[in-house]
Amino acid sequence: MKGAALAHLAGFALVLGSSGALSQVYPNRPVRILVPFPAGAGVDIVARMLGQPLTEIWGQAAVIDNRPGAGGTIACELTATAAPDGYTLLLGNVSTLAMAPSLYQKVNYDPLRSFAPITLLNTSANVLVAHPSVRATGIAALIALAKARPGQINYASAGSGTSPHLAAELFKTMAGVDLVHVPYKGSPQALTDLLGGQTQLMFASLVSALPHIRQSRLRALGVTGIKRAAALPEVPTVSEAGLHGYEVSVWQGMVAPVGTPQSVIAQLHRQIAAILRAPDIRERMAIQGLEAVTSSPAEFQTYIASEFSKWAAVIRQAGVVAD
Repeated sequence: MKGAALAHLAGFALVLGSSGALSQVYPNRPVRILVPFPAGAGVDIVARMLGQPLTEIWGQAAVIDNRPGAGGTIACELTATAAPDGYTLLLGNVSTLAMAPSLYQKVNYDPLRSFAPITLLNTSANVLVAHPSVRATGIAALIALAKARPGQINYASAGSGTSPHLAAELFKTMAGVDLVHVPYKGSPQALTDLLGGQTQLMFASLVSALPHIRQSRLRALGVTGIKRAAALPEVPTVSEAGLHGYEVSVWQGMVAPVGTPQSVIAQLHRQIAAILRAPDIRERMAIQGLEAVTSSPAEFQTYIASEFSKWAAVIRQAGVVAD
């Protein structure tokens, strides 16, 4: 991180300390931030963005601990059973905190009861892209085409039960269309086959799809968020383009084990919110296609509950089960 940014974050520590936000007790040793996915994944990138300034503020190491596996549920279970002392945190996302508990038959945590929410960290949207061979230039046209050709249009995903897969299942349900799912072992493979015309559609991340949209190798039909994406201002949301009420947000947030002292939760919330207001952090997130946001712990709890309920219904209707 550049010297000016470090000075800026040092200023956070000074301000927070002078206001009494920095406890003399916590933290007095390294804090472990569990990440449910491998190094280099989107959640891991954000964890490391936060880890460095937190280390500066605390004077204690923020240790990023990657615990991938079982769709991210391993890290969640470790957090749920950790001591509620503020020294184990989890950087979760929509997949681990809202989708996985309904996807997996054996999940040893409850997203609504096992964690103490700290704050939402960011949101982003996927974009529904089509291979140029698809004769639809917008959402309404795609729905009409799919209804005229039931079971004949394929869509790729990063795998069964992933956010892009469930985004497509929600689309199918709301639009009343029959699209065929073609799961892959990851987004890169899915995107490669879409570019090659082996599949016709995909709900892809903005970061991965944008270069191909710019080169006219893929056609953007709609973004999945509640508002248009800054990177694609000319592309409408799926909702405004013909499927009213459709919205899928990809989000990340920080939680602690339930029972963590409220004073610690409040301190962490203040410090993380201060980091997220830093222009360099916001810019680095924007490069990843993320919009830095914050919420109160209570607001984040309500949001997790809403997302969990929404995706449980989608998963149940689609009959999706992860092994």
